[in-house]
Amino acid sequence: MTIRSRIAGVGAYLPARVVTNAELAEKVDTSNEWIIERTGIRQRHIAAEGEKTSDLAIAAARKAMDAAGITAEELGVIVVATATPDNTFPATATRVQAALGMTKGFALDVQAVCSGFIFALSVADNFIKAGQAKAALVIGAETFSRILDWEDRTTCVLFGDGAGAVVLKAEEGKGDNTDAGILSTHLHSDGRHYDLLQVDGGPSSTQTVGHLRMEGREVFRHAVTNLASVVQEALSANGFTSDDINWLVPHQANMRILEGTGKKLKMSADRIVVTVDRHANTSAASVPLALAEAVNDGRIKTGDLVLLEAMGGGFTWGAALVRM
Repeated sequence: MTIRSRIAGVGAYLPARVVTNAELAEKVDTSNEWIIERTGIRQRHIAAEGEKTSDLAIAAARKAMDAAGITAEELGVIVVATATPDNTFPATATRVQAALGMTKGFALDVQAVCSGFIFALSVADNFIKAGQAKAALVIGAETFSRILDWEDRTTCVLFGDGAGAVVLKAEEGKGDNTDAGILSTHLHSDGRHYDLLQVDGGPSSTQTVGHLRMEGREVFRHAVTNLASVVQEALSANGFTSDDINWLVPHQANMRILEGTGKKLKMSADRIVVTVDRHANTSAASVPLALAEAVNDGRIKTGDLVLLEAMGGGFTWGAALVRM
C-alpha cells in the first residue's frame, strides 16, 4: 500500500476592509476602467492596522481544521507560505503553532512568493510520505499591502491581503491515479530572473523592508509559458490530458494570465476557478483562497481531479495534481 496526503479540510480568511478601484483612483493616477481592462481586478481586501500575517493565517487555519475535524494535538507539522512574515524571525508558522495550541511536532515557513503555497504543499506532502507526520496544516498567508509603493499605479492596484489553508491527512491507497490525495507536485525556479519581480529591500541588503518592484511585461511573458509547461508536466506524469481535469485552480495574478494559460491548455473558462476580480493578487494565499471558495460553494466535489498552479518572484513556479 502507498501513503498519500489527502486534503481533509480547507479554510479561508479575508480582512474586513474592502478597497475598490474607485477608492484607489482617488489616491493614484488610475481609474476603475483602466484597472479592469488590464487586470480584471475590481476590488481587494486590505489588512487592518495591527492585523498581522499570522492573524490571517490563524483564522484560515482554524476554519480548515474545523472542516477536517482535527485538533491541534493531531497535527504533526505546520508549513506557512509567506513573503510577508510578521518578523524576520522566528518563523510566522511558530506563532500560528502557539495560537492553535499545538505543542508537539514542528512548524516552519516557506518563501517562494506567489508559488509559495504549491511549494509548501509539496514540503508537507513529502513529510507525510516519509512518515514524519500523519497530519499537516499548510497555509498561504500574505499582507502584501505592507510592501506596496502606493504611489506606483503599475503595482499597487494588483495586490491584496488574505490567507487560505488546507489540512492534509495520511491515507493508504493503491498508489495509482485513482486514489484520493496529492498525486504529484512539480517545482521549478530560475534565479536568472531575480530582478524582474522583487522587493527592493531586506535586512541583509538595505536594512529596510523595501517595496515591490515588477517588470510587468516580462513577468507576463514568462508566466504564461512556464505555467502551461508545468501544468503539462503534471498531467504527463500521471497519464492525464487537460480534458481529464475537472478544475484548474491557478494563482490569481491577473485575468490576462489566467486566460492565456487556459488557452494554451485548451481549457474552457467554466473549468477555471477565478477570484482575482474580488481578491486581486494575494501571492501565496491566492491558490488556497480560490480552492477553499470552490470547495465551500460546492463546485469542487469529492473525486474531482484538480490542478493547482502558480508562478512567483525568483522566478519560481510549480503545480500540484490532486484528487479530492
